[in-house]
Amino acid sequence: MPATDELSRVFSALADPTRRDILTRLSHGPISVGELAAPYPISRPAVSQHLGVLESAGLVERTVDAQWRQCSIREEGLDDASAWIAERKAEWNERFDLLEERIREKRRQGATP
Repeated sequence: MPATDELSRVFSALADPTRRDILTRLSHGPISVGELAAPYPISRPAVSQHLGVLESAGLVERTVDAQWRQCSIREEGLDDASAWIAERKAEWNERFDLLEERIREKRRQGATP
């Protein structure tokens, strides 16, 4: 079942190691599709499909300048995913803090005669 909400599309796009590598390479600046495809042992159409997934997730944008197709990263594309992760991390940290407090409490109760 294809992802329909924005956050699911982002995580789905990030699930593939080739797409993560493409994002890493694009983090250094815009690059042409041809240059981007060169190091991968897959066809250019396959790289283009990966770019399409990244583009539909809002992580990459492709522009045309004369005969060149440039790709660049859309940094704001990760904002929602980063916010979601930060919220989960805060919740988990709070739960671990409560667990640690309970364990200390149990230890104190066990140490009391």
